[in-house]
Amino acid sequence: MWHCFTAAASRALENAANWSCRADCDELEVVPLLVGLLGESECRAASLLAARVIDLPALQRRWPALAERSAPPNQAGTIKKPFSRELEISIDLARLRLVDLPQPLELATEHLLLGLASADHEAGRWLRKQGIDPDRIETEIHRQYRRQEGGGEREEVWEPDPSDDTAATPAPSSSAVDSTTAAMRALDAAANRAREGLRVVEDYVRFVLDDRHLTQQCKQLRHDLTATLQSAPTAFRMAARDTEADVGAGLFTTAETVRADATAVLRANFARLQESLRSLEEFGKLIDAELSAAMKQLRYRTYTLERAVEATRGNAERLADARLYVLIDGRASADEFERLIRGLIDAGADVLQLRDKRLDDRRLLERARLLVASTRGTPVLTIINDRPDLASLSGADGVHVGQEELSVRDARQIVGPGRLIGVSTHSIEQARQAVLDGADYLGVGPTFSSGTKRFEHFPGVELLRAVASEIRLPAFAIGGIDATNIEQALAAGMTRVAISGAIADAADPFAAARELKSRITGGV
Repeated sequence: MWHCFTAAASRALENAANWSCRADCDELEVVPLLVGLLGESECRAASLLAARVIDLPALQRRWPALAERSAPPNQAGTIKKPFSRELEISIDLARLRLVDLPQPLELATEHLLLGLASADHEAGRWLRKQGIDPDRIETEIHRQYRRQEGGGEREEVWEPDPSDDTAATPAPSSSAVDSTTAAMRALDAAANRAREGLRVVEDYVRFVLDDRHLTQQCKQLRHDLTATLQSAPTAFRMAARDTEADVGAGLFTTAETVRADATAVLRANFARLQESLRSLEEFGKLIDAELSAAMKQLRYRTYTLERAVEATRGNAERLADARLYVLIDGRASADEFERLIRGLIDAGADVLQLRDKRLDDRRLLERARLLVASTRGTPVLTIINDRPDLASLSGADGVHVGQEELSVRDARQIVGPGRLIGVSTHSIEQARQAVLDGADYLGVGPTFSSGTKRFEHFPGVELLRAVASEIRLPAFAIGGIDATNIEQALAAGMTRVAISGAIADAADPFAAARELKSRITGGV
């Protein structure tokens, strides 16, 4: 995936390319990137590393094989070595944590360190053990962004976190209020903000997305938040509340008074919710350790909910015109395959999926690349069945996985955040879970028996009706659908249909595609 880096981050990556833990390594690895970040001594990442006494000798003690290797000079502004898989995963994790910032995101040194510290690889675990907390870095990045958005200047070097054990502890003021009362005031304010933010998110999901499943997720989260807050009784919080004396009550920024659209409302209130839960978690430590731990779990649940809501919202737009999804094999020759593709494009296919169990990997990749090349310049989306590796190598728009194939999480590690991941679902429970897992669209079925796949159970039209009634993530009815039964799928509320044999095996596949597309769109 293409990345955009700040000048400091680019220099750090270029310097890192001259280091390696292996003499024969031709990839840019995560540990050498730490060396590159240390080399940018004025950058934020270097400041955070230095605060934890992480320097080159410390890295070489941990990784004795780490050494500078001779390498050809890079062209200006380029990174010569390809990124290792661990480094790509780290960068993807940073992007996911910062998805609410304006996109495309220009990755800075602190973003790179955030990704490294978030990852479940050896270097990430070591960084966390040294006290590099990804949650703390993420919070600071958002704080700096809000300061910049409000017109304040961004510091070039971050100040030490007051909660670090390396930071000086100020002497208590003689006028300080009782710590328990202050904690209760903070908990009360954060609880109010969290409930308010969650209610706005729920209203968006309910009235803008019209999504029953995600509305239920919001309601459950709201119920669990209320139950958790019982550890800080309402009577105590009310007694500590002093709105008139709250120094922050009259403070606001211009950005708070304007929302560009409903999506901006959604994102602002997810941020409000998550920041409030973090405040509840931190101040909860002064009251009840179990309260703090419960707030942490609620906060992580909001991240999952936010991903599902954003996926539903974004893919409803991205796949708005995707109505006819056609599954095709690689055909007997590349020429025949290309003719099939071009004919289906002309016939109105919106999505083409390559699914072929006969071809070996090399020929399957050749067909995948031909599919991508043949659709270039058209609105047609290209999907590879079951093989996220081939989807990534071919440059396809996405991959489709079944219940027995790779999970959405594992597929995402391979294809990255920019490609579509579709999931086959055979029950309403699987459909609901796929939404929360981060799927970009659903295949729902099998609806009718077909000659393509064999199933012992056919959930049929009832499953289509259930999904259509509560899930707004784009969903395609699939399984044995043809001209004789497509009206049943459409009557169940589905507006998207995936078809295989009724088109690919037809005497005139292009005429069949045109007829079925006309039936789906009502002749429009």
